[in-house]
Amino acid sequence: MALTQFARSGIFDPKMIADAFKTSSAELAHTVGLGRDAVQRKNRIAAVATQKRLRSMIEVINKVSPRFGSDLIAYAWYRSEPLAGFSGQTAMQLVKAGRVDDVLEYIDAVDAGVHA
Repeated sequence: MALTQFARSGIFDPKMIADAFKTSSAELAHTVGLGRDAVQRKNRIAAVATQKRLRSMIEVINKVSPRFGSDLIAYAWYRSEPLAGFSGQTAMQLVKAGRVDDVLEYIDAVDAGVHA
């Protein structure tokens, strides 16, 4: 999955992302920790906070998608699988808390065989 497939004019498009993951824009907003308006109103979609959250989610899903062989399964993992060492929090919960770097480092460590 290329980041550019979800962008239009240099802006991540929540509708394109929601369509790709077979979900609604309201559910996408919940997934990235934003209000529904942030992914539905044009002026809010381009906001730095909205774009940062969307990019963070896509980066994590992009990183694990090859492991699962499916973007949809990677999205399900992102939302529901507790990560070892993070008190049972999911990647989604950590990204919502602004800890995307921790999630990406965890994935790298798993890929390197540090966590099993």
